[in-house]
Amino acid sequence: MGKKTSMVDVSGKPSVVRVAVASGSIHLKLETIQRIRGRGVEKGDPLEVARVTGLLAAKSTSQILPLCHPLPLTHVEVEVEVVDQNTVQVTSTVKAEAKTGVEMEALTATAAALLSVWDMVKAYEKDEVGQYPTTRITDIVVERKVVGNP
Repeated sequence: MGKKTSMVDVSGKPSVVRVAVASGSIHLKLETIQRIRGRGVEKGDPLEVARVTGLLAAKSTSQILPLCHPLPLTHVEVEVEVVDQNTVQVTSTVKAEAKTGVEMEALTATAAALLSVWDMVKAYEKDEVGQYPTTRITDIVVERKVVGNP
C-alpha cells in the first residue's frame, strides 16, 4: 500500500509575496478566428468570457484540485488575445501573500480560460463529418514564478 494522500503542511513557512505567470494556446480554424475578430460568435465574445472564466477558476483552484491550499489571492489578471490567424493565447498572472506558491492557480486560470474559448466556438470547428481535425489546446506552461518581492 502506498503513502497516504495528504496536503503538504506549510504551517512552518513564512507568508511572502508570491507571483506566478502561466500561458497556453488554443489553435482554431481560420474561419473561427475570423468569427471571433468580427464578433460573429452566437454565444457572445469568447475572449471576454474566457477572461472572466480564468478569473473565477484561479479563485476556485482549491475546490477543483483537492490537495491545493486555499489561498488569499491579492491579484489575478487574465489576458486573452488572438495572436495570429489560427491561435488564441491566454496568459494568467496570479499574486498572493501566502505560505505556498500560486502556480496551480495560474495554470488553472489558463486552462479554464482556454476551455471556455473551446466551449464557445466548438460549433464552428467541426468538419463535414463532425470531427475536430485541427482544434487543440497546447503549451500550457508556467512561464515565471517569483517568491519574495517581485
